[in-house]
Amino acid sequence: FQVVIIQPVDSGNKAHPFGHALVAGIERYPSKITRRMSKTRQEKRSKIKPFVKLVNYNHLMPTRYTLELEGLKGTVSNDTFKEPSQREDSKKTVKKVLEERYTSGKNRWFFTPL
Repeated sequence: FQVVIIQPVDSGNKAHPFGHALVAGIERYPSKITRRMSKTRQEKRSKIKPFVKLVNYNHLMPTRYTLELEGLKGTVSNDTFKEPSQREDSKKTVKKVLEERYTSGKNRWFFTPL
């Protein structure tokens, strides 16, 4: 999966005593779209299913690509993992931002599966 680091935690904490990062990524990528498709079909096919999780630094591989998601830094944090309802809310905000980014046509490399 391709992910974006939202919040790095270098020293670790009590629950996770190792360097890790809060990441957001795409679980289900948008489908292909052609010009002949109707507007409603295009909207349905451009839906994204995101995920938000904590990942150990050992499992991350940095690349030269960058994706700025400044809007998420304040809304999604380690505290949003305490309750499932907060987790769902953070997923919804991530979904909104990623779908907005996808429809605007920016960062196409991020929205294609590896």
